[in-house]
Amino acid sequence: MSKDQAIGGLICLVCIVAGILYTLGLFYWGYYRNSGWNIAFTLIAIPVFVAFIAILAIGAWIGWTMATTPPPKPIEEITTEIEKEEPKDKQSPPS
Repeated sequence: MSKDQAIGGLICLVCIVAGILYTLGLFYWGYYRNSGWNIAFTLIAIPVFVAFIAILAIGAWIGWTMATTPPPKPIEEITTEIEKEEPKDKQSPPS
């Protein structure tokens, strides 16, 4: 696993955990602590919740993409392949 993949996996995991904790805090722990819903809280909380979860989903997607994408070839390997493909004699034969 490359460094980029490890960072991507960590980003994905942090976003998923943050989304779960935010959801629990907003709808589960917030309800029992306040012993009921306040309409002002609900009108603010729902759009903020949707936006926050959307941002976390995008972050999780970026992390997942980074974690599952193979690392690129080293530049030395690419230049070696290009040199092998070029003909050694660059002069064209006389016609």
